Amino acid sequence: MSKVEDARRILEEIGMPAKQQNDVSCLTLLALANVGPRTSWRRATNSMLRIHDIMQFCAKVHGKKYAENTREVFRRQVIHQFEHARLVDRNPDDPGRPTNSGLTCYALTPEFLNVIRAYSTKRWGAERDRFIKVQGRLKVNYEKRRRRHKVTVKLPDEKTLRLSPGKHNKLQARIVNDFIPEFVPSGMLLYLGDTAKKVLHIDQPMLTKLSVPVQEHEKLPDIVLYDLKREWLYLIEAVTTHGPVTPKRKFELERLLNKCRAARVYVSAFETLADFRKWVPDIAWETEVWVADKKSHMIHFNGNKFLEP
Repeated sequence: MSKVEDARRILEEIGMPAKQQNDVSCLTLLALANVGPRTSWRRATNSMLRIHDIMQFCAKVHGKKYAENTREVFRRQVIHQFEHARLVDRNPDDPGRPTNSGLTCYALTPEFLNVIRAYSTKRWGAERDRFIKVQGRLKVNYEKRRRRHKVTVKLPDEKTLRLSPGKHNKLQARIVNDFIPEFVPSGMLLYLGDTAKKVLHIDQPMLTKLSVPVQEHEKLPDIVLYDLKREWLYLIEAVTTHGPVTPKRKFELERLLNKCRAARVYVSAFETLADFRKWVPDIAWETEVWVADKKSHMIHFNGNKFLEP
């Protein structure tokens, strides 16, 4: 029996759904276990691999090549399910690493590694059954560990949200926790993105009422606020890896919001003054800058008004 068929049997016997018993899933397991066509399962390891590394292993070791544009197939249809079933850990070397980091990697859990090392031995049945029995507890413990690294955000209406780890989401949390109470205390949070979930919070009825195209929310900035008293719409970019409100970005947003009657306030938010200095030449005139480390101050780029449309 080939190693791919071995992997298929392992996945079947521990209860993985049929969709996670296909060739992509089997080859992913072989890559994470560092098992080649002639490698004994007893010599399996839990190497930390990126999606790219897994695909390279499939091609070099098992002769199965996948196009680079199939990465999402590995990520969404295999890795996510493996992670949920506690077959793999995400970023075991740095659980706080941002989800969208190029360094994001995966490794077999120690518990599952023990199971596959017993495959084709007398211990297989016992190890398999033991793993299935403790899977629920492993999931609970894993979720607790993940929650410890999430970023907590308290909305103006006292609702609490948890963002995935990472510098970008930490800055977004500071915008909600510090910027809004200081400068827009009556502000309503209409939209908040997340590097992992894309959309974490969205007030569709209010966005529709303001003629903000909800169906094109992926084109919105990181955070959208509305000041009901002054009827101002705040469009805030949290600048870490992606840029601030540039003239081009401002033009695109104005075109997107051409039916919105609320006056617009554009804000580029930075973690530190050093981060801000890197982007100074790109920031559009008639916009605002907020630096989290100087949370009670604002920088206004030209114009005869401050923090106004």
